[in-house]
Amino acid sequence: MEQNTDSQFNQIADFTERFINQTNRSIFLTGKAGTGKTTFLRHLVKTTHKQTVIVAPTGIAALNAGGVTIHSFFQLPFGSFIPEFGAGTATDSLKIESKSTLMHHFKMNKARRSMFRNLELLVIDEVSMLRADLLDAMDWTLRNVRKNNAPFGGIQVLFIGDLLQLPPVVKQQEWSHLSKYYNGMYFFHARVISEAPPLYVELDKVYRQEDPEFLSILNNLRNNEITDADIEILNKHVQKDFQPEKEEGYITLTTHNREADSINQRALDALDTNARTFDAEVTGKFPEYLYPIEEKLELKIGAQVMFVKNDLSHEKLFYNGKMGRVVGLDHDEIKVLFPEEKKTIKVEKYEWENIKYTYNDSNGEMESETLGTFVQYPLRLAWAITVHKSQGLTFEKAVLDISNVFAPGQAYVALSRLRSLNGLVLLQPMRKNGLTTDAQIKEYASTKVSTDVLDQQLEQSTAVYLYEQLVQTFDWLDLVNAWQTHEKSYKEHGSKSMKGKNRSWVTQQAQLLSSTLDPSRKFRNQLSQMFSKLPIDYEYVFERVEAAYNYFYKTLDGVLYSNLKKIAELQQKRSTKNYVEELLDLDLMLTETIIRLKKSLMLVQAVRDGKPLDQSITQTTEIKNYKVTKIELVKSELMSNKSTLDFDTISIDLQTKDQKKPEKKKKKSTYETTRELIKAGKTIEEVARERQLSVGTISTHCARLIQQEKIELRDVMDKEMRNALYDLFEDHYEGGSLSPLKDLVGDKYTWDELKLYQASLLI
Repeated sequence: MEQNTDSQFNQIADFTERFINQTNRSIFLTGKAGTGKTTFLRHLVKTTHKQTVIVAPTGIAALNAGGVTIHSFFQLPFGSFIPEFGAGTATDSLKIESKSTLMHHFKMNKARRSMFRNLELLVIDEVSMLRADLLDAMDWTLRNVRKNNAPFGGIQVLFIGDLLQLPPVVKQQEWSHLSKYYNGMYFFHARVISEAPPLYVELDKVYRQEDPEFLSILNNLRNNEITDADIEILNKHVQKDFQPEKEEGYITLTTHNREADSINQRALDALDTNARTFDAEVTGKFPEYLYPIEEKLELKIGAQVMFVKNDLSHEKLFYNGKMGRVVGLDHDEIKVLFPEEKKTIKVEKYEWENIKYTYNDSNGEMESETLGTFVQYPLRLAWAITVHKSQGLTFEKAVLDISNVFAPGQAYVALSRLRSLNGLVLLQPMRKNGLTTDAQIKEYASTKVSTDVLDQQLEQSTAVYLYEQLVQTFDWLDLVNAWQTHEKSYKEHGSKSMKGKNRSWVTQQAQLLSSTLDPSRKFRNQLSQMFSKLPIDYEYVFERVEAAYNYFYKTLDGVLYSNLKKIAELQQKRSTKNYVEELLDLDLMLTETIIRLKKSLMLVQAVRDGKPLDQSITQTTEIKNYKVTKIELVKSELMSNKSTLDFDTISIDLQTKDQKKPEKKKKKSTYETTRELIKAGKTIEEVARERQLSVGTISTHCARLIQQEKIELRDVMDKEMRNALYDLFEDHYEGGSLSPLKDLVGDKYTWDELKLYQASLLI
């Protein structure tokens, strides 16, 4: 079998990234276990120029992907969905929504509507679990909220997942209703997929396995082509009486949670050492269903454990799924030995974040806000784990008890966790029956496209995307209608009222905006001609777009400036709150329109210059600071006119609630955030209060930062204590565990103080 090279993998990944950034085509990105889907997603989110949101079908999947659940983002009720109008069904055990009933749930505030209106790329991770009816409910929501009847309301969707992983769950009672509308429950059975099929792209370079024989077996198993010879090879690894708890580094993969928990507890109880329980630290809003691991972690020396996250430090000491054995347990200190490497590390706590998405209307960026955190050691007992929870993990050695698999493809998932056949132990012989892949998945896989097809379609799809982007950008009829509607409201007020006094002002602004409608319509017609045939003359397109930008920007920017100035004046007068709110709504629409103009101009210029479309194109300083600059100009003008207005109030109240938040920069690591606060002169206790974390967690951050020479011991400890600890460590510390030293000093020094000083010795 011919193996794919890294360059081939990179070619597919690169094509996919370019397709996402340069087109509006939806894509289904799949690949066998270990092909780098998660790595691709992380890279894409960091680099794409599009306003992006990540969702997943379950809380844990969303947490691992760095996103939110589908139900929370779309505010969808739990239950089934029928993609037709009419009455729904509701009983004690069954709830079915329809298009009609679902519309009652579309009660979004202005901020959420603005976020949906400006969303450009929706990423759905772990799509194997996504039900067809839920996807149609998402589609129906987007069409309604965005007032756009195109599939997904015109948003590009990136589906990511392996359909041979966890399947969608549907109860028989639900299926008796849904089967009238769907041929199956996989996401590709959704009606919106029939209307707009995504490009099927597969990453097919496997990084987990390198053994050609094992890869061949996995491919055959995946494709329903398992042979008798394959079964014979696998069954050479049967050891019915194998006792994994007596062997080093073996983990048992089972099909049920209860069995895995039982194996782990029995093995832990069998250890003749003292148990210690480590409690997670939960702050803010972090509901139990989102807990990534157990809230209480019970360990003993000798326990076999597995890391559940990758090491974020530059040392990369462990990865998700790496096995080890506990060799040290002290107060807030766990040491794990990797026997094969003969290396011991001290484990540090990991911080998971529960986030929500917001839209910053001052710079046109989608941002994430942390609602709560879950801090715990990234470990779990690892004598056994379910096939379900093993998704995404890699094991050197595994015992498989999957003779009674209960879902198609489950045997494939379990076997594909292993690096090679050398680490495989089967408790029961494998049988051909039960080792099948769902025929519907195999049929859908036949729609996969080659890189040649991607290459051929890229130029045409880029032109379509850019054309649609420009047409949308230069169409602000809704904005003009909003101003005209606002203008009509002035007729209801007398000449002495606040609106009555400003009637001529609002009429002038509405007329200025109305005067742009006909020229913008004519320019959209020109765009249609420019993009009517390939190849596109992007030099000419850029010239015309730049000219149109300069023409329209002057008017739009002038109205925005005048509106901000009027808001500033009104905020200093009584009984103008509702009036100001109306103008702030118009300001929001104006700002969105102008930022779209700026971004579109940058996109056309990048395509003309042959540059990749990424964040550097649209997230320029000029675009990010556009609104802030306008506010400062208004303030400066009012000051120069010797206005009696309260300028400090203006600088705040000119902004909407979302804009009042400090502009968020690229997300920092939790350690970097702590470092900045410490360097700003805050104490560990002050940082802990500000970040809503424990003093112990912040001390752990500081210990690592001291080791990495990013802060100094003097930043977190006064001279008197540093001198005292110098004498203590000089006389009594022999390296290794701090327990003997803590026993010696008792309560005179805390564990955190000892750890901080110890960290300074490890530089």
